[in-house]
Amino acid sequence: MTNYPDKVIHGVCWKGMSTLGSLFDGSGGFPLAGALSGITPLWASEIEPYPIAVTTSRFPQMQHLGNVAEVDGGEIPPVDVITFGSPCQDMSVAGKRAGMKHEGKGDDETTRSGLFFEAIRIIREMRETTHGKHLAYAVWENVPGAFNSNKGEDFRCVLEELAKICEGGCSIPRPAGGKWNHAGEIVGNGFSIAWRLFDAQYWGVPQRRKRIYLVADFAGRRAGKVLFE
Repeated sequence: MTNYPDKVIHGVCWKGMSTLGSLFDGSGGFPLAGALSGITPLWASEIEPYPIAVTTSRFPQMQHLGNVAEVDGGEIPPVDVITFGSPCQDMSVAGKRAGMKHEGKGDDETTRSGLFFEAIRIIREMRETTHGKHLAYAVWENVPGAFNSNKGEDFRCVLEELAKICEGGCSIPRPAGGKWNHAGEIVGNGFSIAWRLFDAQYWGVPQRRKRIYLVADFAGRRAGKVLFE
Protein backbone atom coordinates (compact mmCIF):
# COMPACT_ATOMS: atom_id res chain seq x y z
CA MET A 1 0.00 0.00 0.00
CA THR A 2 1.27 3.43 -0.92
CA ASN A 3 2.25 5.37 2.18
CA TYR A 4 0.44 8.70 2.51
CA PRO A 5 -0.08 10.98 5.50
CA ASP A 6 -3.35 10.46 7.35
CA LYS A 7 -6.23 12.39 5.84
CA VAL A 8 -9.21 13.71 7.79
CA ILE A 9 -12.25 13.85 5.49
CA HIS A 10 -15.73 14.70 6.82
CA GLY A 11 -14.54 14.01 10.35
CA VAL A 12 -13.09 10.59 9.51
CA CYS A 13 -9.37 9.93 9.77
CA TRP A 14 -8.63 7.86 6.69
CA LYS A 15 -5.50 6.31 8.16
CA GLY A 16 -3.71 4.35 5.45
CA MET A 17 -6.67 4.90 3.12
CA SER A 18 -4.76 5.51 -0.05
CA THR A 19 -6.02 3.59 -3.10
CA LEU A 20 -9.21 3.66 -5.14
CA GLY A 21 -10.82 1.63 -7.90
CA SER A 22 -13.67 3.00 -10.02
CA LEU A 23 -16.35 0.84 -11.64
CA PHE A 24 -18.65 2.27 -14.35
CA ASP A 25 -16.08 5.03 -14.34
CA GLY A 26 -17.42 7.43 -16.96
CA SER A 27 -14.97 10.32 -17.28
CA GLY A 28 -13.28 9.77 -13.95
CA GLY A 29 -15.27 11.93 -11.53
CA PHE A 30 -14.66 9.64 -8.57
CA PRO A 31 -10.92 9.18 -9.30
CA LEU A 32 -10.58 12.98 -9.51
CA ALA A 33 -12.34 13.40 -6.15
CA GLY A 34 -10.11 10.72 -4.67
CA ALA A 35 -6.96 12.36 -5.98
CA LEU A 36 -8.03 15.72 -4.53
CA SER A 37 -8.40 13.98 -1.15
CA GLY A 38 -4.97 12.33 -1.27
CA ILE A 39 -6.28 8.92 -2.42
CA THR A 40 -4.56 7.35 -5.45
CA PRO A 41 -6.79 5.88 -8.19
CA LEU A 42 -5.27 2.59 -9.37
CA TRP A 43 -7.75 1.31 -11.94
CA ALA A 44 -11.08 1.92 -13.64
CA SER A 45 -13.68 -0.13 -15.50
CA GLU A 46 -15.29 1.58 -18.48
CA ILE A 47 -16.14 0.54 -22.05
CA GLU A 48 -16.80 3.84 -23.86
CA PRO A 49 -13.76 5.14 -25.82
CA TYR A 50 -14.15 8.87 -25.16
CA PRO A 51 -14.42 8.68 -21.34
CA ILE A 52 -11.44 6.29 -21.35
CA ALA A 53 -9.48 8.86 -23.37
CA VAL A 54 -10.37 11.54 -20.79
CA THR A 55 -9.22 9.48 -17.81
CA THR A 56 -6.10 8.32 -19.66
CA SER A 57 -5.19 11.98 -20.07
CA ARG A 58 -5.96 12.88 -16.44
CA PHE A 59 -4.52 9.73 -14.87
CA PRO A 60 -1.97 8.13 -17.22
CA GLN A 61 -0.90 5.72 -14.47
CA MET A 62 -4.42 4.33 -13.99
CA GLN A 63 -5.07 0.83 -15.34
CA HIS A 64 -8.17 0.29 -17.52
CA LEU A 65 -9.99 -3.00 -16.98
CA GLY A 66 -12.70 -2.86 -19.64
CA ASN A 67 -16.13 -4.48 -19.27
CA VAL A 68 -17.24 -4.76 -15.64
CA ALA A 69 -18.83 -8.15 -16.34
CA GLU A 70 -15.39 -9.53 -17.25
CA VAL A 71 -13.52 -8.18 -14.21
CA ASP A 72 -12.46 -10.68 -11.53
CA GLY A 73 -12.22 -8.90 -8.18
CA GLY A 74 -9.78 -11.51 -6.93
CA GLU A 75 -7.27 -10.91 -9.72
CA ILE A 76 -7.13 -7.12 -9.99
CA PRO A 77 -4.95 -4.95 -7.72
CA PRO A 78 -6.72 -4.67 -4.32
CA VAL A 79 -7.81 -1.19 -3.25
CA ASP A 80 -9.14 0.48 -0.12
CA VAL A 81 -12.15 2.15 -1.74
CA ILE A 82 -14.33 1.10 -4.67
CA THR A 83 -16.59 3.76 -6.16
CA PHE A 84 -19.35 3.10 -8.65
CA GLY A 85 -22.29 4.84 -10.21
CA SER A 86 -23.97 1.79 -11.75
CA PRO A 87 -26.24 2.45 -14.77
CA CYS A 88 -29.36 4.38 -13.82
CA GLN A 89 -31.47 4.07 -16.98
CA ASP A 90 -33.75 1.31 -15.67
CA MET A 91 -34.48 3.14 -12.39
CA SER A 92 -34.78 6.71 -13.65
CA VAL A 93 -38.25 8.23 -13.96
CA ALA A 94 -37.15 9.28 -17.47
CA GLY A 95 -36.79 5.63 -18.57
CA LYS A 96 -39.00 2.55 -18.90
CA ARG A 97 -38.21 1.56 -15.29
CA ALA A 98 -37.34 -2.06 -16.01
CA GLY A 99 -35.52 -2.12 -12.66
CA MET A 100 -32.47 -4.03 -11.46
CA LYS A 101 -32.58 -7.46 -13.08
CA HIS A 102 -29.73 -9.94 -13.43
CA GLU A 103 -29.72 -13.41 -14.91
CA GLY A 104 -27.43 -14.53 -12.08
CA LYS A 105 -30.24 -13.67 -9.65
CA GLY A 106 -32.76 -15.80 -11.53
CA ASP A 107 -34.22 -13.05 -13.72
CA ASP A 108 -35.00 -13.60 -17.40
CA GLU A 109 -32.58 -10.86 -18.47
CA THR A 110 -29.82 -8.57 -17.21
CA THR A 111 -30.83 -4.92 -17.44
CA ARG A 112 -28.29 -2.13 -17.50
CA SER A 113 -29.17 -1.19 -13.93
CA GLY A 114 -28.84 -4.85 -13.01
CA LEU A 115 -25.11 -4.53 -13.60
CA PHE A 116 -25.07 -3.27 -10.00
CA PHE A 117 -24.76 -6.93 -9.03
CA GLU A 118 -21.48 -7.20 -10.97
CA ALA A 119 -20.02 -4.53 -8.68
CA ILE A 120 -21.19 -6.51 -5.64
CA ARG A 121 -19.55 -9.63 -7.07
CA ILE A 122 -16.25 -7.80 -7.61
CA ILE A 123 -16.27 -6.37 -4.09
CA ARG A 124 -17.01 -9.79 -2.61
CA GLU A 125 -14.27 -11.46 -4.67
CA MET A 126 -11.70 -8.89 -3.58
CA ARG A 127 -12.59 -9.22 0.09
CA GLU A 128 -12.53 -13.01 -0.08
CA THR A 129 -9.15 -13.09 -1.83
CA THR A 130 -7.58 -10.63 0.63
CA HIS A 131 -9.32 -12.18 3.69
CA GLY A 132 -11.16 -8.93 4.39
CA LYS A 133 -8.08 -6.70 4.32
CA HIS A 134 -9.38 -4.99 1.17
CA LEU A 135 -11.57 -3.21 0.71
CA ALA A 136 -12.79 -1.02 3.56
CA TYR A 137 -15.27 1.29 1.80
CA ALA A 138 -17.62 1.34 -1.16
CA VAL A 139 -19.30 4.48 -2.48
CA TRP A 140 -22.38 4.18 -4.73
CA GLU A 141 -24.12 6.97 -6.64
CA ASN A 142 -27.44 6.89 -8.48
CA VAL A 143 -30.61 8.76 -9.40
CA PRO A 144 -33.42 9.51 -6.91
CA GLY A 145 -35.65 7.15 -8.88
CA ALA A 146 -33.77 4.28 -7.24
CA PHE A 147 -35.78 4.96 -4.06
CA ASN A 148 -39.09 3.94 -5.65
CA SER A 149 -37.98 1.75 -8.57
CA ASN A 150 -39.82 -1.59 -8.50
CA LYS A 151 -41.96 -0.20 -5.65
CA GLY A 152 -38.88 0.35 -3.49
CA GLU A 153 -37.57 -3.19 -3.87
CA ASP A 154 -34.53 -2.17 -5.91
CA PHE A 155 -33.16 0.14 -3.22
CA ARG A 156 -33.87 -2.52 -0.60
CA CYS A 157 -31.76 -4.92 -2.69
CA VAL A 158 -28.95 -2.36 -2.88
CA LEU A 159 -28.83 -2.11 0.90
CA GLU A 160 -29.18 -5.85 1.48
CA GLU A 161 -26.53 -6.87 -1.06
CA LEU A 162 -24.01 -4.48 0.50
CA ALA A 163 -24.89 -5.64 4.02
CA LYS A 164 -24.51 -9.30 3.03
CA ILE A 165 -20.88 -8.68 2.07
CA CYS A 166 -20.12 -8.50 5.79
CA GLU A 167 -23.06 -10.40 7.25
CA GLY A 168 -24.14 -13.16 4.90
CA GLY A 169 -27.53 -13.89 6.44
CA CYS A 170 -28.52 -10.25 6.79
CA SER A 171 -32.02 -9.29 5.69
CA ILE A 172 -33.07 -5.67 5.12
CA PRO A 173 -36.85 -5.09 5.39
CA ARG A 174 -38.87 -2.52 3.51
CA PRO A 175 -39.48 0.69 5.48
CA ALA A 176 -42.76 1.27 7.27
CA GLY A 177 -45.19 2.72 4.75
CA GLY A 178 -43.09 1.40 1.87
CA LYS A 179 -41.28 4.67 1.14
CA TRP A 180 -37.56 5.16 1.64
CA ASN A 181 -36.36 8.25 3.47
CA HIS A 182 -33.96 10.45 1.53
CA ALA A 183 -31.35 9.92 4.24
CA GLY A 184 -30.72 6.97 6.50
CA GLU A 185 -28.23 4.67 8.15
CA ILE A 186 -27.89 0.98 8.92
CA VAL A 187 -25.42 -0.14 11.58
CA GLY A 188 -24.66 -3.85 11.75
CA ASN A 189 -22.15 -6.16 13.37
CA GLY A 190 -18.89 -4.45 12.41
CA PHE A 191 -20.23 -2.62 9.34
CA SER A 192 -22.38 0.38 8.49
CA ILE A 193 -24.22 1.81 5.49
CA ALA A 194 -25.48 5.36 5.11
CA TRP A 195 -27.21 7.16 2.27
CA ARG A 196 -28.23 10.70 1.53
CA LEU A 197 -29.81 12.66 -1.32
CA PHE A 198 -27.66 15.56 -2.53
CA ASP A 199 -28.51 18.37 -4.94
CA ALA A 200 -25.65 19.73 -7.08
CA GLN A 201 -27.07 23.28 -7.02
CA TYR A 202 -25.70 23.66 -3.48
CA TRP A 203 -22.15 22.87 -4.67
CA GLY A 204 -21.75 25.59 -7.25
CA VAL A 205 -23.45 23.89 -10.23
CA PRO A 206 -26.02 26.16 -11.95
CA GLN A 207 -28.73 23.48 -12.10
CA ARG A 208 -30.79 21.18 -9.89
CA ARG A 209 -29.26 17.73 -10.12
CA LYS A 210 -30.28 15.39 -7.33
CA ARG A 211 -28.36 12.19 -6.74
CA ILE A 212 -28.26 9.51 -4.05
CA TYR A 213 -24.85 8.98 -2.48
CA LEU A 214 -24.33 5.88 -0.38
CA VAL A 215 -21.29 4.91 1.69
CA ALA A 216 -20.71 1.36 2.93
CA ASP A 217 -18.08 0.91 5.64
CA PHE A 218 -17.13 -2.76 5.71
CA ALA A 219 -14.70 -2.30 8.58
CA GLY A 220 -16.62 -0.26 11.13
CA ARG A 221 -19.40 2.19 11.92
CA ARG A 222 -18.10 5.28 10.15
CA ALA A 223 -20.45 5.51 7.14
CA GLY A 224 -22.68 8.00 8.91
CA LYS A 225 -19.72 10.19 9.82
CA VAL A 226 -18.75 10.45 6.17
CA LEU A 227 -22.20 11.55 4.97
CA PHE A 228 -23.74 13.35 7.95
CA GLU A 229 -20.86 14.98 9.81
